[in-house]
Amino acid sequence: MTVSRLVLPVPQHIQFLLGFIYWQVRLEAFSDNSGKLQLSLQEIIEWLTAKDEELSEQLPIGGDVGAVQHQREFHQAFMEDVKSRGPFIYSVLESAQAFLAQHPFQEPEETLTEGKGLFPSYSLPTAYIFNKIHRHMERTLERLLQIQAAMEELAVALEQAEGVRDAWEPVGDLFIDSLQDHIDATKLFKEELTQVKEGMKHINDLAHQLAISDVHLSMENARALEHLNSRWKVLQVEFTRLKQLQDAHRDFGPGSQHFLSSSVQIPWERAISPNKVPYYINHQAQTTCWDHPKMTELYQALADLNNIKFSAYRTAMKLRRVQKALRLDLVALSSLVEVFREQELQQGEHVMDVVEVIHGLTSLYEKLEEERSILVNIPLCVDMCLNWLLNVYDSARNGKMRVLSFKMGLVSLCNADVQEKYKYLFRQVSGHGGLTDQRHLSLLLHEAIQIPRQLGEVAAFGGSNVEPSVRSCFRMAPGKPAIEVSHFLEWMSLEPQSMVWLPVLHRVAAAESTKHQAKCYVCKQCPIKGFRYRSLKQFNVDICQTCFLTGRTTKGKKLHYPIMEYYTPTTSGEKMRDFAKTLKNKFRSKQYFTKHPQRGYLPVQSVLEAESSETPCSSPKLPHADTHSRIEHYASRYVAQIAVLLCISNNYEKSLPLSALPFFVVLTQHCFHLFSSSAFSHQDKEQLQCTLARLENENRVLLSEYRRLKWKHEEAVSVPMLTEAGEGGPGSPTAGGQQDEELLAEARVLRQHKTRLETRMQILEDHNKQLESQLRRLRELLLQVHIQEVMGSRGESALKMSNLGFGDLIF
Repeated sequence: MTVSRLVLPVPQHIQFLLGFIYWQVRLEAFSDNSGKLQLSLQEIIEWLTAKDEELSEQLPIGGDVGAVQHQREFHQAFMEDVKSRGPFIYSVLESAQAFLAQHPFQEPEETLTEGKGLFPSYSLPTAYIFNKIHRHMERTLERLLQIQAAMEELAVALEQAEGVRDAWEPVGDLFIDSLQDHIDATKLFKEELTQVKEGMKHINDLAHQLAISDVHLSMENARALEHLNSRWKVLQVEFTRLKQLQDAHRDFGPGSQHFLSSSVQIPWERAISPNKVPYYINHQAQTTCWDHPKMTELYQALADLNNIKFSAYRTAMKLRRVQKALRLDLVALSSLVEVFREQELQQGEHVMDVVEVIHGLTSLYEKLEEERSILVNIPLCVDMCLNWLLNVYDSARNGKMRVLSFKMGLVSLCNADVQEKYKYLFRQVSGHGGLTDQRHLSLLLHEAIQIPRQLGEVAAFGGSNVEPSVRSCFRMAPGKPAIEVSHFLEWMSLEPQSMVWLPVLHRVAAAESTKHQAKCYVCKQCPIKGFRYRSLKQFNVDICQTCFLTGRTTKGKKLHYPIMEYYTPTTSGEKMRDFAKTLKNKFRSKQYFTKHPQRGYLPVQSVLEAESSETPCSSPKLPHADTHSRIEHYASRYVAQIAVLLCISNNYEKSLPLSALPFFVVLTQHCFHLFSSSAFSHQDKEQLQCTLARLENENRVLLSEYRRLKWKHEEAVSVPMLTEAGEGGPGSPTAGGQQDEELLAEARVLRQHKTRLETRMQILEDHNKQLESQLRRLRELLLQVHIQEVMGSRGESALKMSNLGFGDLIF
């Protein structure tokens, strides 16, 4: 049984006192015989009264260690005094009881009953009562000692915690880059305060237990405990700092968009939608828009380029302006790859949110500023680049884009060799074996075609359907379910219709700083800056890029002859080649160029798809133009279209690819040089060997062109089948007779084209055989020279060379 109050034994003393008084009253009735007992009882009553007063003065138990220790000492002395007085009291009681037993006293029954209730119960020993009081004091003292020790320990812990708190800087004064470090430190501080929290709970529990036992802390202890609780509450309030830091990190940290608010100026304000997509508020006009004000100005400036006639150049020049506005023309591909690796943007179809895109772009421009040692307006560049990426790949502003989209946009506009871009992009959709299937190639081309689509030029590049491009690429590896990077690079070297804008963009960038020492035939600009276009039909006719791309002419004349484009200064070899081509084209009629048109790209549209889309003009293409034969290395659907060889006689003319002409011009000049010499020199021999090597290389090129032409032939063979199937298929119109006639006419044209293509293939085959024969003769010639050198007879060698006819050397 737990003793809850120290005053429990006091009623027992009162009972004893009342009992003694009762007995004293009874003994007074027998005063003659009990005078001595009355004196003893009176003495005991006075002693009990004094002890009761002493005991009352010690109540209640004190609320500090010193008071309880003093009360415990008093209680021990009190117990000793009671124990020493006990035998006398019990002897007097026994004497009084014996006397009353001998002299019974009659009294009312009620009084007797009440009097009996006043007698003490001897069944409850006095020692038991004092032991309970003693144990209660001991427990109280133990708890007070625990409270005192815990308060001292807690005061030290709180003082240390307050020292850490006082060292904190205001959240508003912290550097943005250090927010995460402060968040981590605050979390650690909060974990360390867990022990302080448990200590406070323990102290308050002890104080509560003492209060239940009717022991109240002293004024000093109560104030100390209250002070500790107050300090703890203040520290708990400081826990809100963690939330403030987290909010600041979210709103102002590196992954936030707050630093981008400086990308706009008054009256514009940058706002953020719930899905983290930015939009812009014009407080002056009270309007909102998705596009950054600078991006809107850029798009308006791009409208000035709409007068360019050729879609690939129009698209490329627009992208060039976007590239420079976003400062991506300064970003190297290696920097992009490093940023992708740091952001853990690996292969796959992972989806990025706007915050991830911003974080990646911020790292990219910070790296650019560090590597180039230039000042970059990072908020403006990040915001505009984000705006452009969202316009291209998330026009609905859902706040999500694929990693492949992010990479395609940045890699396409970065500063790198176009072949390196092709290789990197192919790796993003290839498997572990370096192969990619049609599905993944479709994803890559789909992401690429979104770039011209955003500029409104997608129709010029075959539309949004990339399946024809995928089929065209996989023809490089017939019968295989996947292609290698070499197949992809070979296909891209042909500059397919859907991707031709990318290499043109590189040529536009390369031509910007180029100056040509020539005068424009139309506007008389000298020197010509940028692209230079040279006529291959008229001598000394050069046109600047502005006049040519916009179709400006002079004296009402139209350009209807082959054109050669240069984006670098011309060399003497190129001038000689162009002179030979111009001389050759002088003998050709307009009908020839009408029958042999050329495109500067690889068409990939099917017949049915081409009916509903505009055919792009990706190169300076005129009605009778042979364009970019060397500089651009264009290969088109008519890659193997052939030109006319040098006219040896008035009644004999054969066709030859213009790309092979420069080698024959050099060969002709070299042969004339050999005919005019009387002997071979060492330099002549080296030059002849060089010519032989070049011709062998030309032979390999022609073989490659022949394979491509054969592939074109197979593609052309499938066209009539598509047309015939379309005429009778369920999706073809059956009500309009005029449309049926148009389809039949188209089929006839395609069949005629097939026949012409087969004829040209045969001509190319014949030419290849002739070239092999020429190589064989040159090898024989070199062998003869070697024999004559050994014999030391130069004259005989020269004589044998003169016996070789010029016509035999060519044909």
